Amino acid sequence: MIAPLSRRVFSLAGSAFAALSASGCSTLAARGASGSLVEDPAGLIDLPRGFTYRIISTLGEAMDDGEAVPDRADGMGAFRGDGGRVILVRNHELRAAASRLSGDGFDRWKGGGTLPGGTTTLVFDPASGRTVAQFRSLAGTIRNCGGGVTPWRSWLTCEEDVSNKGASLGKDHGWVFEVPADLRGRARPVPLKALGRFNHEAAAVDPRTGIVYLTEDREDGLFYRFVPARPGRLIEGGRLQALALADGPGDSRNWRGVTLPVRRGASARWIGLSETDSPGDDLRLRGAAAGATLFARGEGIHMGRGELYFTATSGGAARLGQVMRYRPSPLEGRPDEARRPGTLDLFFESTSRDQFHYGDNLTVGPNGHLFVCEDQPGITVDNHIRGIRPDGTAYAFARLRMQTELAGACFSPDGRILFVNAYSPTRTIAISGPFI
Repeated sequence: MIAPLSRRVFSLAGSAFAALSASGCSTLAARGASGSLVEDPAGLIDLPRGFTYRIISTLGEAMDDGEAVPDRADGMGAFRGDGGRVILVRNHELRAAASRLSGDGFDRWKGGGTLPGGTTTLVFDPASGRTVAQFRSLAGTIRNCGGGVTPWRSWLTCEEDVSNKGASLGKDHGWVFEVPADLRGRARPVPLKALGRFNHEAAAVDPRTGIVYLTEDREDGLFYRFVPARPGRLIEGGRLQALALADGPGDSRNWRGVTLPVRRGASARWIGLSETDSPGDDLRLRGAAAGATLFARGEGIHMGRGELYFTATSGGAARLGQVMRYRPSPLEGRPDEARRPGTLDLFFESTSRDQFHYGDNLTVGPNGHLFVCEDQPGITVDNHIRGIRPDGTAYAFARLRMQTELAGACFSPDGRILFVNAYSPTRTIAISGPFI
């Protein structure tokens, strides 16, 4: 009997793969650069020869708590679990709407149930290839888009919505929430208000300092950092700041003749922000007026080896997307930081749709390459996972055959599996192969 689609494994391995593995060499970059993706007979995702995938979660499946897997799977983080298992915390970018969802949550639709946005948690066993647990881990929020893992084993999930309480909503939205990776059930829905209220996208934590870096999905967005009063205890408050380039330009988007050169570091400074709960949704406007640098739709962000990468989805002269790199100061967040400031550079800018088109979530692979999920605009899309090498050249690593975006790319702690979501209808996919 053939297993259901959600539990089948598709192999794209060729006869040359055995020799490749035996040699200890990985030609992932060469295969990707040549564009030689193998067409998937199941019509889901094309991969390079030597890679396989498994669907580990699907929209509508029954979870352990009696709920069904929600739609619009977006940002996602991976954590080491017991016995070699991997814990995945996954966002669901669901809008505010009447809902039948019950139980604890941040907010309810007036006259209805708990808001459907939030997170689910999966526990995946690579040895058996099975998802051994699946349940709701946060509820009552709106449009949980991106997020980020913390060194203290939690997922920061971000609302990309700044709706005010009113006729249908009981609370203001636009916050970051924290979901412990090891929790078996729903997290307490406590907004981390000191991290600001704005159109949040994603977050990344520098394990050296505990500072949280945050992106904003707006055409005139800013790049933020939160310096906690006590690292690892974000609920206790701290300072929210916005990045400015010390010597300009004040606009990184490269749209109107103001040019940020590629791969040339510029010294950064950080501007303190006030009234960060921003009831008028003007935090970015006040920051820009004070000199903060503009970014075109900051989205995915990931902490690499001592440096952060984040996407600016519609940035660049061709408006096809940029990837920024921030290298924190050795004195990051300290009063004497200006002596040795951090630097920002434009790591990559797309000039062609075939090269890179609207990068969104991203992660750093075990080989040092970036893996960036595309989220193209339009009714008909052709989204890829794009690899970007350390020298700034791009290649196609995977091609999604569904008419939806890719999201939530993250590697297992051992670097052997790349997890990614097909946004809608929800599919969570585990890709295995010679990443290391």
